[in-house]
Amino acid sequence: MLLMDEPFGALDALTRAHLQDSVMEIHAELKNTVIMITHDVDEAVLLSDRIVMMTNGPSATIGEILDVDLPRPRDRIQMADNAKYNHCRHEVLRFLYEKQRKVEALSSTSQKTEPVETPRLTKKAATA
Repeated sequence: MLLMDEPFGALDALTRAHLQDSVMEIHAELKNTVIMITHDVDEAVLLSDRIVMMTNGPSATIGEILDVDLPRPRDRIQMADNAKYNHCRHEVLRFLYEKQRKVEALSSTSQKTEPVETPRLTKKAATA
């Protein structure tokens, strides 16, 4: 099993593409399970057989799971014109933007608070 957390995030596009190709070659040779965290939609669709999309925030949960039914080996140039690839990409983007709008709507609703009654101070009669 290979676990990867944003492994290509800080790389330039060409280096990222070469390393993504290397991951695909390693996977093809070893037939191992690869779990990778990424925020890059194209990277997720290109490298994955299944994309697990998470909801936002500290209480994030699994929002949707998308099976990526694309033949291997995958060539990024050919995938750019592939209808299934573009459909998967669209589904991930749809999830991200729809969920983001729902989260923003919920957070703006929760920020609207009912007016709080200010406690009244009363003078206590002094007893002597």
